[in-house]
Amino acid sequence: MPQISQLAATYASQIFWLLVTFGLVFLVVGRGMLPKVQKTIDDRDQRIGGDLAAAAAARDAADKAEEAWQLRDQANRESAQGLLADARAKASKASEATLANANKVQAGKVTDAEAAIRDATARAVAEIEGVAAEAAQAIVARVSGAQVSADEARAAVQKVLHA
Repeated sequence: MPQISQLAATYASQIFWLLVTFGLVFLVVGRGMLPKVQKTIDDRDQRIGGDLAAAAAARDAADKAEEAWQLRDQANRESAQGLLADARAKASKASEATLANANKVQAGKVTDAEAAIRDATARAVAEIEGVAAEAAQAIVARVSGAQVSADEARAAVQKVLHA
C-alpha cells in the first residue's frame, strides 16, 4: 500500500507546519495582543480601584455630613422644645392674667347684680308692705268699721312680715 509509505513524510510536513502556525500564533497573540489586553485589564482594574476609593471617600463624607446633620437636627429640636416651653409659659401667664381680669370683671358684675337685686327686693318689699297696709286698712274698715291710720296699718304689716 503506497499510502502507508507516505505517512511518515506527510505527517512530518504537517507537524512542521503545525509548529510553524502555532509559533506564529504564539508570537502574534502572545507578544502582540496579550500585552495590549493585559494593559487594558490593568487600566480597568486601576479605574475600578480608583472608583471604589472615591466611592468609599464619598460614603465617609456622606456619613460625616449625616452625623453633622443629625447633631444640628438634635440641637434644633432642643431649641424648638425650649421655645415651645417658653411660649407655653408665656401663654399660661397671659391666660392667668386674662382669667384674673375676667374674674375681677365678673365679680364686679355679680356684686352690682346682687346690689340691684337687693334694691329691687327692698323696693318690692316696700311696695308689698304698702299694698298690704292699704289692704289691711280696707279690711279693718269693712270688717269692723273702725278707721285705722296708714302708719298703724303699716306697723302691723311690718310686725307680721318680719316676725
